Amino acid sequence: MTEKEILSAGLHELGLGGEEAIEKLLEFSALLLEKNRVMNLTAVSSPREVVTRHFLDCAVLAPLLPAHAKVVDVGCGAGFPGVPLALLADVEVLLLDSLKKRILWLQEVCETLPIPNASAVHARAEEFGHREGFDVAVSRAVARLNVLAELSIPLVRVGGQFLAMKADDCMEEVGEARAAIAQLGGEIEEVRAYAVPQSGLARRLVVVRKVSETPARFPRRFAKISAKPL
Repeated sequence: MTEKEILSAGLHELGLGGEEAIEKLLEFSALLLEKNRVMNLTAVSSPREVVTRHFLDCAVLAPLLPAHAKVVDVGCGAGFPGVPLALLADVEVLLLDSLKKRILWLQEVCETLPIPNASAVHARAEEFGHREGFDVAVSRAVARLNVLAELSIPLVRVGGQFLAMKADDCMEEVGEARAAIAQLGGEIEEVRAYAVPQSGLARRLVVVRKVSETPARFPRRFAKISAKPL
């Protein structure tokens, strides 16, 4: 099967698709691998791996997002999961990262493809502001969950969600983060095990509901978050 056929089949499993979205994802893959030669964006080095390890993993989130939701991708890195979600779901995505050169590249990507419902901002999550300004915060393989929760949950409105994409062996990490999540106004609704379409890679999604306002003292400065995680 070609990369396009694998992507199309995997998206079909999730009830997703659309020729325009598929073509733009494949164009994004080409831009990513080209830029990866001069900038450290991903350990993945082939178009097929971009499809199986990145696109189809990220796509699992798309059916879970409410229509027209404002989504922030915290620590977006090379644009995962934010770029695929902007292409596959009816949402508005803000890509947030602390590394300026990555954000400048993602701004180019959003203009080139184009992706009118995505924007990229250079900022640290704990300094960004926009408190409780998003319906959903998403993040993938950025930091341990207790640290990630302090960076992400303050950005989510009460009633919204924080979705953390994690490895299959994350349950100890989840247990350690429960108290921190509660302190921040969140509640773990479920830890969903799933297999990435086409590859079968085992992953987990931590689903956190924002049930109350985050206390004003959070998030702390990153040095404190790192030195003394909740």
